[in-house]
Amino acid sequence: MDYPLNQLYAYVTDTCNLRCRHCWIAPRYTAAPGGEDGIDADLFASVLDEALPLGLTAVKLTGGEPLCHPRFDRLLEAVRERELGLSVETNGTLVTADAARLMASRGGAFVSVSLDSADPAVHEAIRGVEGCFAAAVRGIENLVAAGLRPQVIMTVMGRDRRDLEGLAFLARDLGASSVKFNIVQPTARGRGIHERGDMPTVPELVALGRWVDRELAPSLDIPVIFHHPPAFLSLSRMFGPGGDGCHNCGIKGILGILADGSYALCGIGVTVPELVFGRAGRDPLAEVWRHNEVLRGIRENLPRGLKGVCASCLLKGVCLGGCIAVNYGTTKDLWAPFWYCRQAFEAGLFPEGRLLPGSFPTN
Repeated sequence: MDYPLNQLYAYVTDTCNLRCRHCWIAPRYTAAPGGEDGIDADLFASVLDEALPLGLTAVKLTGGEPLCHPRFDRLLEAVRERELGLSVETNGTLVTADAARLMASRGGAFVSVSLDSADPAVHEAIRGVEGCFAAAVRGIENLVAAGLRPQVIMTVMGRDRRDLEGLAFLARDLGASSVKFNIVQPTARGRGIHERGDMPTVPELVALGRWVDRELAPSLDIPVIFHHPPAFLSLSRMFGPGGDGCHNCGIKGILGILADGSYALCGIGVTVPELVFGRAGRDPLAEVWRHNEVLRGIRENLPRGLKGVCASCLLKGVCLGGCIAVNYGTTKDLWAPFWYCRQAFEAGLFPEGRLLPGSFPTN
């Protein structure tokens, strides 16, 4: 089967102006954004042209911090000229009024902004740079003023429900379109957080997610998403009014391109060289997309190749293994059970109604 390349995840720079404790990629820190190297803008445009005949419909600009790229405006324009859908992941600190208007022009973009607490001191302790809370809030305000309502994303680091509640209401008051709570992944800097126990345990995360689902989300008039696997969500929260969908990144139709022009499964290629598949300008994109063994294996064997509790999950066709990039980054096995589901199963917290009848998962 010839799968379309639906979306390109462009990690346009390997630098960031923050030093986030939990980053799953760990980009180089820069105190002077805008002067660092990133993907060549002309090369990026040529990649889009190669991807269009393969089915490309959308591009995500991320990093590092994408606004650290010295020609972020040219990257935006390349996407706009080809009438592709656009999303931008940013920490918000570099989103000036001009940058916000640029992202809002010609149809706008879906923008997500990271904000890890309603308390400036907590956010800055996580992000590692003084003043970054006020700068991120200004960035959100600039986006809203330009006509964009960003999604605000918080990475769950603490165990106090009041932290999540405070952030959700702050985001609503700032004009955000939705709030998403992410879980620290055990890769790059996040690995150390897991090993030190500097985050909630899986049982605590399951309880937090249940509380968000049942109590916090219904109390706000914007969607509130706790991003753990679908097995832990009610069907109404996935597919009902205000639901947050199926939690499937669409990995079968996605390819990453890194700041140096390398093609990779996604940003995991920054730290896992086995998941780098070639280089733009040297290797034809169509050849990489259609014939690379890893990419073909994912498309042909997901979800049936999943192991452990994920193999027995009734929602494996929806979830597609949680995040197979993280699976590989932590176990060197694309098909290993997702760490969250494995730990929940071992703790007796995996919902029995989401397992195939008569199955006996082994992790």
